[in-house]
Amino acid sequence: MRGAVYVAIAAAIGNMLQGWDNATIAGSLLYIKKEFHLQSDPTIEGLIVAMSLIGATIVTTFSGPVSDSVGRRPMLIISSLLYFVSGLVMLWSPNVYILLLARLLDGFGIGLAVTLVPVYISETAPPEIRGLLNTLPQFTGSSGMFLSYCMVFWMSLGESPSWRLMLGVLSVPSLVYFVLTILFLPESPRWLVSKGKMIEAKHVLQRLRGVEDVSGEMALLVEGLGSGGEEASIEDYIIAPASELEDGEGDFSEQSRQVKLHGGDEDGRLFVAKPASGQSTLALAARQGSMVDPVVNLFGSVHEKLPGLGSSMRSMIFPTSGSMFNIGEQERNDQSEEDHNNNNNNNNGESYTSDADSEDNLNSPLLARNDTDADKDGLVVPISNQPGEAGSSVDIGGGWQLAYIRPDGKDQELKRIYLHQENAAATVSRRGSILSVAGAIDEEGPALGHAAALISRSVLHIQPKRSKLSELLQPGVKHALIVGVGIQILQQFSGINGVLYYTPQILEQAGVGVLLSNLGISSDSSSLLISGLTTLLMLPTIAIAMRLMDVAGRRWLLLSTLPVLLLSLLVLVFSGIVDMGSVANAAISTVSVVVYFCTFVMGFGPIPNILCAEIFPTRVRGICIAICAMTFWICDIIVTYSLPVMLSSIGLQGVFGIYAVVCAVAWVFVYLKVPETKGMPLEVITEFFALGAKQAAKKN
Repeated sequence: MRGAVYVAIAAAIGNMLQGWDNATIAGSLLYIKKEFHLQSDPTIEGLIVAMSLIGATIVTTFSGPVSDSVGRRPMLIISSLLYFVSGLVMLWSPNVYILLLARLLDGFGIGLAVTLVPVYISETAPPEIRGLLNTLPQFTGSSGMFLSYCMVFWMSLGESPSWRLMLGVLSVPSLVYFVLTILFLPESPRWLVSKGKMIEAKHVLQRLRGVEDVSGEMALLVEGLGSGGEEASIEDYIIAPASELEDGEGDFSEQSRQVKLHGGDEDGRLFVAKPASGQSTLALAARQGSMVDPVVNLFGSVHEKLPGLGSSMRSMIFPTSGSMFNIGEQERNDQSEEDHNNNNNNNNGESYTSDADSEDNLNSPLLARNDTDADKDGLVVPISNQPGEAGSSVDIGGGWQLAYIRPDGKDQELKRIYLHQENAAATVSRRGSILSVAGAIDEEGPALGHAAALISRSVLHIQPKRSKLSELLQPGVKHALIVGVGIQILQQFSGINGVLYYTPQILEQAGVGVLLSNLGISSDSSSLLISGLTTLLMLPTIAIAMRLMDVAGRRWLLLSTLPVLLLSLLVLVFSGIVDMGSVANAAISTVSVVVYFCTFVMGFGPIPNILCAEIFPTRVRGICIAICAMTFWICDIIVTYSLPVMLSSIGLQGVFGIYAVVCAVAWVFVYLKVPETKGMPLEVITEFFALGAKQAAKKN
């Protein structure tokens, strides 16, 4: 996975430039106010900061649709150029109006980077480490803040610090970013597939995954072109060694829906999945009646046991292990290859072309056939072509497998199956056999496992033709937009960017200069030094979040960190109301600000953007991301522009009191509405949203 990691690091430099800019404007504003005499004019002061947010909002209105049209990579290249030009203009800035223009251009670059970097990383990252890689923008952003604060602090020690030089240095790292986007970043494979460029997408995937056979993921990307949830059903499947099920006994008599699973166990045994009676825990989760959104229950059933079925938190703490699905770490053994070839030869003479640039042929290179150069292209997904014939699954990451079946042998009835080994109760009695999710062996029968199957009509042969506007009205997409927009609003009104931009002034107002008076530096330099140290302390906490993002999960991190955010804000309010002496008050305020920042970057900082990049279908991902990003920037403008006015009217304590209330509301929203998406392929996530939205509609 090194290719995906390197590409994610290069893309995340765009967020490093955003963090660099945030810290630089926060530090240089102390000197801009003095030169332009803005101490008595908080409106212009707020506008200097908010102008970049206005620019980001403007560019976000069309960045999503344009990126869907021309690609993610060209938009990131444009972002790097805008950063570079804005840095040069800020270096020149003869008056406040030119400075405002430069901040607007800077905002254009920020808007493109913040909107599209998470999308780009999500579309290129493997499911198992997607959360880790999508936390990189938070890490690089905080790193940029730290480096910028170090630079501004060093400049502040001079006799006449130059705010123009502080802001203009942005051009140097932006030039590095431009070179990387041109020479190193490939186009998103999901975008390439959406445009019918199959062979190019295959080559990009091979580079990102470091393997030759990417047929399974190529098929997955094509399936993601639908809106999800069409005619979908959740069924219960039984897993056992293929040799044990050849007799066709009992529950395993439906030969036409049998699936030969990818890989095998340590003993080299092949496994087969077949339909079984009863309901899967996924189906039970979707029907659970409670205040919690059915979407949340549906996703949660993949990661943890349901209440009443032997609840356990183990899956929230440790990654899935010991699964007979092998999560993409084993190559196909000789028998799997033989099954693969047999399926190719049983294609009934179906013929397709492999023209990579023809949109009409988007699906054809994925299907097994016997009269083209399919093996050379490596774009073959074996399917069953006749009743009674088993289809073979392919690994698609995150413990999921994809298979195709034709229950009645008709071409138009091609079905896709997403299979996942369930975390059901430890043992379940079924027709005299004991089934274990880990493949435990019953003394009187074969080794068996339990899996959920998400079955729906495949988009292969049937290219989706809906307009993007109509797809926005699909239940799953609308439901995902509620989650994405809601969490972006709550994130911004928790006050992070307001506190971030004005950290030096907040600390100065809290009397932090008292703590460093013995060092013989000015109050301005003291607040900058504390701000830099705060961002330095944020880096190890982000590293912890990167590790936990794909282990504990997004939802767990949000529910765990939001109460700490709330507590730190309440302590800030308390320290401002109760006079405990200048040193004590300054110390408590500083510690609370540090705790607030460090906790925020573990959860509420990176996760909203990660979720928004994961929960929308490929065909409308750009538009939906633009809607969420517009919400982000509009709320950011409101918070940032209003903070100086609020500080002068209701004071620091009143501001933090409002932010504390928002954090409490955010916890309730996350608990009721935000699902756990760790380790799931993007296409499966959108399918789950569609199913959960339908269940929610039935409840209402």
